[in-house]
This record gives sequence, C-alpha cells and structure tokens, in this order.
Amino acid sequence: MATGSIIDNCQLQKDNKSWLQFLSRRKPNTPFQGKKRCKFVVVGAGFTGLAAAKRLAELHPNDEILLLDAREIGQNASGRNSGFAVAHSHFPGSFDAKLIKGYERIDRLNTQGLDILRTEIINNKIDCDWQESGFYHLAADKSALRSYTEFIDYLEKRGIENQPLTQDELHSQLGTRWYQEGVKVNDGALVNPAKLVEGLANNLPSNVVLHENSAVSIVLGGQITLSTQNATIIADKVLLACNYEMTKLGINKHKILGVTLTGSFTRALTEEELGKLGSVRSWGVMSLHGGGATLRLTRDGRLAIRNTAEYNRSDLFSASKTKERGKLHRQALNNRFPQLKDVEFEHSYSCVEGVSVNKTNFFEKLGGNLFVAGGFNGSGISKGAVFGRALAEYASDQISDLVRDCLNCPGALWMPPSPFLDVGARFMMRQRFKDVGKDR
Repeated sequence: MATGSIIDNCQLQKDNKSWLQFLSRRKPNTPFQGKKRCKFVVVGAGFTGLAAAKRLAELHPNDEILLLDAREIGQNASGRNSGFAVAHSHFPGSFDAKLIKGYERIDRLNTQGLDILRTEIINNKIDCDWQESGFYHLAADKSALRSYTEFIDYLEKRGIENQPLTQDELHSQLGTRWYQEGVKVNDGALVNPAKLVEGLANNLPSNVVLHENSAVSIVLGGQITLSTQNATIIADKVLLACNYEMTKLGINKHKILGVTLTGSFTRALTEEELGKLGSVRSWGVMSLHGGGATLRLTRDGRLAIRNTAEYNRSDLFSASKTKERGKLHRQALNNRFPQLKDVEFEHSYSCVEGVSVNKTNFFEKLGGNLFVAGGFNGSGISKGAVFGRALAEYASDQISDLVRDCLNCPGALWMPPSPFLDVGARFMMRQRFKDVGKDR
C-alpha cells in the first residue's frame, strides 16, 4: 500500500517557467472533479505520459483514457529541460565489447523514441523548432579530453556517423575557442521542449481526457484508488509516468532521486551579435564531462546555458537561489563568448531531473495493476516517448519487441532511505563535478 501526493512546489513551477516564458499562455484543461470508475488512468502528462495515453487510446479505442497532471502542461521536467532528443547515449568509460548488446538496445530505444516524436510532429504539424542536426560533444579540460578520446573510439567501433572537430573548426562553427576538441554526432534532434509537449497535449486522441492541476494521492490494493482535492477515481490499471515525482506517492522511493539543475537564457541576439558567433545559426553543445555545461543557440537566437546540479530533495529552487546561480551561468557564458559579455540574461530557471545510482531506468509492473517507468537520467525526451509507448503495451498485455527491450534494460539499483540517502546524494553530486575544470 502506498499513499502520497505531488502537491509541493506548484507555485514555484508556475513562476519558474523556463521555455514556457517564450510561449503564448494557453488555457489549461480543468481539474478533475467528482467520482469516476475507469479502466486506465495515466498519471503525469510529460513525454512519457502523453506517449502512454496515446498508445492506450489506439489499443483501446472504445475505452476512455484518463490522463492527469499535477500542474499545467510544460511546467514539469518535460517542458524545462535543455531540448536534446538523443539518438546515441554517451556511456562513460572505454568501449567494452562485452556490453555491445546493451549499447545497441539503448540506441534502438532512443531511435524509436525519435521516430515516435517525428511522426507526431509531422502528422499534427506541431511547431516546436524541431531540428535533426545532431549535437556537439565538446571537451575543454583534462578530464573531458580523456572522455573525448574514449568517445571517439566508441563511435568508431559502433559505426556511428561523427565529425571530429579541432579548436579552430569549433571556433569557425560556434564562435568560441574555449573548447580544445570535440565531435559532432549527426543523429539526434534539438527542440523547444515546452512547444513540443504542448503540441503533443493539444493533439491527443478523442478518447483521451486530460485534466491539469490535478495532483493525486494514491492507495494501492486490488483496485487502485486515486484522490484529488475534489475527486475520487477507482482504476483497474494505473500507469505512473511522473518519473522522480512518483517517490512523493510512495512508489520506487529507493530507486530514483531528483537532482535540481539551473540554467539561464539570454535575450534574443541581434543580427550584429549573431555575426560575432560562428557559421552555424542553431546548435546544441553537451560537455564530455558528466558535470560540464550544456549550451544552446536556439532558433530564435538566444544563448542558453545550464551548468549546475545539486541535491535539493527533488524540489525547485526559490527565485533568490536561482538568481544566485545565474552568476555562475554568467561567468561560464562569458568564458566561452567574451565577445557577447554585455548581452544580458532574460531569465534564469531551475529544473529537476530523475537520476538513479547506476545511471539506468526502471520499467516494471508492481502488483497486478500498477505500471511504472522512469529514471531517464537527463535524456527523457526520446526515452520518455518510447518508454511511455512500451508501458501502454505492457499494461495491455502485449509483449512486443519494444516491451522486451525495455524489460531487458538493467534496472535502477536500490538506494537507502534518508538520512543516508541525503548523504549519498550529496556525495554523488560531488563525484559528478570532480575534475570538471573549464568544462563547467
């Protein structure tokens, strides 16, 4: 039996908008009210939950699929990440031939996630700045340079298309000499994640009913009882697609924790300012150090940077704490682009990613009628979409090749409860930034 509720930080989420800051305000769907009995309930309307609800609707066209989110679309992790939909995951360390089946499985899932999203974008004409141009993986300091050598070897042995780049070539393309070497992996997409998740929510099948601002508590039993502030739902099957927030419902609280990150966006650059950068007008950079900065030059000409990660008990930061982290973003951006040091930030934000101790996910059935997926460790756009689709098939008793791939992924390892969890989480954060140097 479990009980809990995703109700904390609601106002922080609304005030701390990230990519939503650049979207026209939409009218949210009404909260769920009253009493209801239904076959399927999906909790969480991010990439995972939206994909799960859509696939359930396809498999059960005569059933109503209830989709609940504690907040408004785009306010949670799906709308406030850096907008990288990965095709090839970056595994730390040297290539290991004994792990080849695992490498292939993860990339197969990533690619299927991209396919799901691409199809939705094309079929529904979703305007989300989708750009399948791949990403830059860059190294500025000793630790990241070691990872660069290992990553190049991995890409070559896997036969993954890539372009190694010198410091001069990076300067020509991006406008910075901060990085010493890098490689561009050609697969993968950049996106405005808030636009995408909003577009997906606006194009759900007719038998999916979405209710926002509907934080639930949950009691497990033969049937599952979900309660909101003004409603009670009895469900035959529940799909939890709320990643690290399911721990607040008492589910998988020893498998995943939320890590709080912060980032900042500049105002849109002028044509003159864009001319001080390189030849590529929209790009994404991921550091080859696990604690290094993530950067974007967006389609509308903004520079974005995210370079802090801290344990804050799965919560966002206050406005004052987020503003303080903005000073770190400012210095890091100035280091990389001193020619644009006078371009002011438009706003800073915080976000939370779900992290497991062994950097893997969970995909499982708990009891006879509760299905859960999460733990995407910062790559939740493509993985969220594909795990959501697989979760719907699993809950519908379909053991497809996709479901088998998800089930065969190594599961997230157990973590101890607080206060040991808090100590361990802070140790993990220190390890994440060990030897980060100039890559932060």
